[in-house]
Amino acid sequence: MVLRIAAVVLGLLELLRPRSVVDFWMGLATREDDVSLRPWVYTAARVEGALLVLWAIRRSRSADGE
Repeated sequence: MVLRIAAVVLGLLELLRPRSVVDFWMGLATREDDVSLRPWVYTAARVEGALLVLWAIRRSRSADGE
């Protein structure tokens, strides 16, 4: 249940604010501020967000059916 909630929250953040999420994680992963990302990275983050939300919804529906 906690994993599904985390997936929905992160997925919605990636769908609505992909630049903020990607910049946050890149700030943690790199020491340099001048890292340049390609424009498709933010689109990929949105796709990942949509997949996380869909996965969480499908998991919650299948858990309700059991």
